[in-house]
Amino acid sequence: MVRGGAIGDFICTLPAIGALRERFPDAHLEILGYPHIIELAHGRYYANAVRSIEARAMAGFFIPNAIVDPGLRDYFASFHLVISYLFDPDDVFAGNVRACGVQQFIAGSPRPADRPAAEHYCRPLESLAIYVDRPCPRVYPSAADRQFGEKFAPGSDWAAIHPGSGSEKKNWPAEKFAALARWLADEQGMRLLLVQGEADEKAAGQFLPLVAPRPVTIARGLKLVELAGVLERCALFVGNDSGITHLAAAVGAPTLALFGPASLPIWEPRPARVIRFGRDDLAAARAAVTELCR
Repeated sequence: MVRGGAIGDFICTLPAIGALRERFPDAHLEILGYPHIIELAHGRYYANAVRSIEARAMAGFFIPNAIVDPGLRDYFASFHLVISYLFDPDDVFAGNVRACGVQQFIAGSPRPADRPAAEHYCRPLESLAIYVDRPCPRVYPSAADRQFGEKFAPGSDWAAIHPGSGSEKKNWPAEKFAALARWLADEQGMRLLLVQGEADEKAAGQFLPLVAPRPVTIARGLKLVELAGVLERCALFVGNDSGITHLAAAVGAPTLALFGPASLPIWEPRPARVIRFGRDDLAAARAAVTELCR
């Protein structure tokens, strides 16, 4: 499986990978992608091995009729089936991989347009007579991931808040996140966990002063597999349209996703409760949290 893209893209592809694993339980299944993301699948049900798509020698596969690295030529030739979700409009990558001697190559579009993303990524499998009914992404933290989560966030009364995303246009206002967090801490008795990634410094900086002096534990700089172990323990996760929201839903945390006008319905995480920005969205968020935590 060749899969570039961001965190959410990869997580939405997991049902397709899982369908392959279910159909071919004894096969060696390997994922070529970004190491910090595909580690979510390595030795965690889906993949026997992973390999970095960022290796310098991979560059030759994106040049028409290239003389590719011999080691990578043999690597691709060792697989009976290669499925790629890379953006490859001119079939350059596909042609070079086929030239390595791959027995079967399936190209899947990386850009869903008319159906939920997880369903879109399962469609290429229909050429193998594999049909997935209402796919729902699932991430399975390892024992080590869970041990990390237990040490980082002991107990089960955590509300994880992720006020950032890859685009400010997709962010629910910091003051609304803070108002919801104050309600969770003061009236629901929950401990606050702030999830902060590389792109979240501004959003986190706006959020923290608005919830002071309440204690907030900050999950900053964690590996995705470690964060998966932490989020799996949480009684609630609240976030924007982001890969981390997909991760929270995929590990089974009760998840509330806030979607604005810049967020497309095809990216709504499964399973999760999704609320659209609006006049009464804070009240709707509180009601949704009450239902999720029931």
